[in-house]
Amino acid sequence: MNNGIFIIAHAPLATALRQCALHVFPDTASSLAVLDVQPNTPVDESLATARLTMALLNTERTLILTDMFGATPCNVAQKLVDGVNSRLVAGVNLPMLLRAITYRNETMEALVARVLAGGTQGVMQVAVTAPQNQQRKQNDQNHDHHQQ
Repeated sequence: MNNGIFIIAHAPLATALRQCALHVFPDTASSLAVLDVQPNTPVDESLATARLTMALLNTERTLILTDMFGATPCNVAQKLVDGVNSRLVAGVNLPMLLRAITYRNETMEALVARVLAGGTQGVMQVAVTAPQNQQRKQNDQNHDHHQQ
């Protein structure tokens, strides 16, 4: 089972995410479609383009990723999903997208779970300095604390 992935986001985010993904997975171009929603484009026009783009993906199932819940791209995407052959996840980021591509052959339920995990696990606070350069506390018994 090969699920299609369709990114609908504010311009130029969808195209930028696709370009990043194709840098890592160049063989996935045919199963990864995008729609950059332009400012001041009527919702009906964006929806018509989205329907056409999704049909051109020509996959049995489609995971739709959008940038922000409640915004126009998400509102357009909500009109496309049926909950059976297509699912929608808002808050797309690059770790989420790469996880979606990696596991695109799983069931839709498993794919959505992996995508949500990838999206949240990819967001973290990073130390200002490299862990190997950070001072250890004198009584720190765990010498590998930076390798969690």
